[in-house]
Amino acid sequence: MIFDTFKDKSILITGHTGFKGSWLALWLSMLGAKVHGYSLPPNTEPNHYTVARISELLKSEQSGDIRDQSTLSTYIRSVQPDCIFHLAAQPLVRKSYAEPVETFDTNIMGSIHVMDAVRRLGKPCSVVMITSDKCYENVGKAEGYVETDSMGGHDPYSASKGCAELSVASYRRSFFPPADIAKHGVMLASVRAGNVVGGGDWAEDRIIPDAVRAVTSGRSLEIRSPNAVRPWQHVLEPLSGYMLLAAKMMQTKSAVYADGWNFGPKENNPAVTVAEIIDTFYNIWGKGKVEYDTETKHLHEAAFLTLSSKKAESGLGWKQQWDVKETMKRTTEWYKNYYAGADARELSLADIAAYMNHLEY
Repeated sequence: MIFDTFKDKSILITGHTGFKGSWLALWLSMLGAKVHGYSLPPNTEPNHYTVARISELLKSEQSGDIRDQSTLSTYIRSVQPDCIFHLAAQPLVRKSYAEPVETFDTNIMGSIHVMDAVRRLGKPCSVVMITSDKCYENVGKAEGYVETDSMGGHDPYSASKGCAELSVASYRRSFFPPADIAKHGVMLASVRAGNVVGGGDWAEDRIIPDAVRAVTSGRSLEIRSPNAVRPWQHVLEPLSGYMLLAAKMMQTKSAVYADGWNFGPKENNPAVTVAEIIDTFYNIWGKGKVEYDTETKHLHEAAFLTLSSKKAESGLGWKQQWDVKETMKRTTEWYKNYYAGADARELSLADIAAYMNHLEY
């Protein structure tokens, strides 16, 4: 299996205390990687990093802000990574309106600090820079956005991710040109995914965590954009894509992989709205109440956004494993079992094992 590539490799994850980062750390640890983490402490209570006891699995970790260039660079030098997954970010659209400077600083300069540390590292390294589907200039097109579409963004979060992508492209062309990989040894790629769900996310202002908080406290869930469509996918879907890309970069050193990649749901999947996702979630849980806020004026958020993953499917052999039905079943049951007293790490490992049973690479 290509994921055997990670065994005994030194892997650095920035943002390993976050939702996606903690799942990635758990998966890579399960594969035998020497996982290192650089991140701020978790910003919610509870959180997947803590309840799944991720710290116990790490080779090392450093508490730090990616805006702190000196601390980050020193830690990367100490780790001597074979591969870096950069996930640390300010990830919320609505927070970006309240804190635009922090959002731009974290998502752009933080990414640049990671890449510049790699530039000074002086050793071969495969780097996967995680941005967002919202990096694309959203012109409301019905078909999925492709890797050659323009970067952009209406809100500060989306714009910061578009800028991060431009920064990655600049560093790749200026310092890590794919044609010269044999000389510098650095493979630099960027990846974009949509709205991920899965057990262990308690972030603010996200639909599934909001639904979990509502149902476990007996409150009604207020939905502000019930008809908004997002490319819903289980957290393991894009993570499998990131890992597949990284493994191919580490194995082959082929310049074709040092590029931008989308990892979204299959395009023939039916469009699913926020309201439909919540109805499914509460039907599986067995209870839950919803209220629709159609009167309040809200900050701008794109009503429709989806990705095309044709490049990843043809160029990497990656494909979505779980449809929305299975995704929501796995997600809902994770939370329901957790609140019934089940062990969070065991629940997560069971999902990873079930997902890997579907993989063909």
